[in-house]
Amino acid sequence: MILTDNETKVDQLNYEAIATTIVELLRQRPDQPMTIGVHGDWGAGKSSVLEMIDAKIGTDEKALCLKFNGWRFQGFEDAKIALIEGIVTGLLEKRPLLTKATQEVKEVFKRIDWLKVAKKAGGLALTAHTGIPMPGQIGDIVHVVQALIPDSLKKEKVGEEPAKDLKGLLKPKSPKRTPKEIEEFRKAFDNLLTAAGIDQLVVLIDDLDRCLPDTAIETLEAVRLFVFTSRTAFVVAADEAMIEYAVRKHFPDLPDTTGPMTYSRNYLEKLIQVPFRIPALGDIETRIYVTLLLAGTALGEDDPAFNELIAAARERLKRPWTSAPFDSTTVKGVLSNKYEAVQNELFLSEQIGPTLASGTNGNPRQIKRFLNAMILRHRTAHARGFGDEVRLPVLAKLMLAERFLPQFFDQIGAAAATAADGKCPDLAHLETLSPHVKADSPLDNAWSDDPKRSTFQPTNRLREWLSSPVIRSWAEVQPAVGELDLRPYLFVAKDRKDYFGAATVLGHLANVAEKLLGPKIAVQGMESTLRKLAFAEAAQIFEVVRGRIVGGDSFEKEPPGTAGLAVLVRAHPDLQASLVDFLENLPAQRLGPWVCNGWDAVIKDPTAGQRFDRLLGKWTKDGPVMLKTAASGVLKTRQRVN
Repeated sequence: MILTDNETKVDQLNYEAIATTIVELLRQRPDQPMTIGVHGDWGAGKSSVLEMIDAKIGTDEKALCLKFNGWRFQGFEDAKIALIEGIVTGLLEKRPLLTKATQEVKEVFKRIDWLKVAKKAGGLALTAHTGIPMPGQIGDIVHVVQALIPDSLKKEKVGEEPAKDLKGLLKPKSPKRTPKEIEEFRKAFDNLLTAAGIDQLVVLIDDLDRCLPDTAIETLEAVRLFVFTSRTAFVVAADEAMIEYAVRKHFPDLPDTTGPMTYSRNYLEKLIQVPFRIPALGDIETRIYVTLLLAGTALGEDDPAFNELIAAARERLKRPWTSAPFDSTTVKGVLSNKYEAVQNELFLSEQIGPTLASGTNGNPRQIKRFLNAMILRHRTAHARGFGDEVRLPVLAKLMLAERFLPQFFDQIGAAAATAADGKCPDLAHLETLSPHVKADSPLDNAWSDDPKRSTFQPTNRLREWLSSPVIRSWAEVQPAVGELDLRPYLFVAKDRKDYFGAATVLGHLANVAEKLLGPKIAVQGMESTLRKLAFAEAAQIFEVVRGRIVGGDSFEKEPPGTAGLAVLVRAHPDLQASLVDFLENLPAQRLGPWVCNGWDAVIKDPTAGQRFDRLLGKWTKDGPVMLKTAASGVLKTRQRVN
């Protein structure tokens, strides 16, 4: 039951309305050139809209639809030429009778070959403001024409005459030669459309926002070549923000009077005549979408019952602000005897729909990825032999916290992994108290109003959770999980983080290690507690904390845990050698000056002190300037004292 992440012609988002509107707009004036933008964030469904447009136009004999994916052509010799040539070759492939229109075909390819030669010789460097070569550039490439004449002009059928014409095209007869030749290309292309019997050619351009800036701009510049070509329309699917970024990167030397943000936005607005923005899914739309996705995997997208379910969903989506919920009663009425096949999927959709809508900002691709990750984890649990201990609704709720509230989930994971029964008591209290917390009343009212909980004293962590509206909203999602053994669910989350590393080694001492990773002020008062540990226990804790510091891979500023190591070593001086080992293995080139200070009260052993002095000497010669300065000062102070 893995959901594919490809564009689809099966409309589960009611995007057909967008596609229909665009097609109607295109076909109103097929003789006029037009450029339409389909905009939306990454994963919003732009490619699916293009697929629907292609399907609708494909039924019209007088219109022809061609698709071009800029990302697939990235790395080719020239994305601009690839698009222009791709349009013409695509036209020939879909209209085989054009092979008889020899003169029109030759004329178009002659103009394309002119563009190729000019580009290869460096004569088609487009300017930021015009999109065409400077008038004097053509004269610079006349001397290389003979060597660069394309093979298509050397074939027997074409002969030497077109090559001679091509050389003539490149001669700098007048400053207006380049604009004239571009106009000649447009005329030749228009004649080709006439010969093909097409009253409108629609080119769909996808995945521009995945391209590198240069590829994206070259593709858009090719579109500009057709902007005034009659009977030709473009539908460009792209995230506006990514295209604006590409413009800024491609034209870095804009004049001071033109701000890069303003220019990049104007560039896109001048090219795109009609913009369509795909809206994010709302709460109701997300719940319907999740229901259709899961029902489609259970029934199969070709099942007639599934098509009936889509039709019912579309009715709800027409007026989502007034429609009744797409609940189990509605689905049961549509599917009748096939309802049982999707009952579990519907229950899951009702559970996670609201929170998933908020967490993904209504992005269809993120919704699919979340569902796929959840399904794969559930299958992994079955493959490992503990699938019966992992219930999908519980897994879904915990993964919502993991995906959208990661710090909160880490707190749950750390507590449950170290508990003897795998439970997190604060989580159980959170789920019980959350419905009683009011936004405009003190948190204490959540338990003081209930006689059964009047003596309950919440932990600081629970108070923190209850103060967050987002966490409270998550806690109220069913089912409740605070009274469950969460260890099986944490184990299948090991692809993100191993919550059992410290717990397996330390057992009940894992909480001590977590506290040593806390703020410096908090760990200073732990020394007396740490002295009660056996040396073997202290050494295990040292290794866990050291591993967390190194795993953080950030050393310019003092990382969490170093103050904890200092307190631990002060409580167990036999760990001084291990501390110096830790300091010696840190990457000198990435260290901040913090690493030099604060160790005098910790490193007391003469042997360890000598090793530390040698390390300071090394840092004075090898490291960033601030580290060298700090190490030199500390070393001089230690030498004076000793």
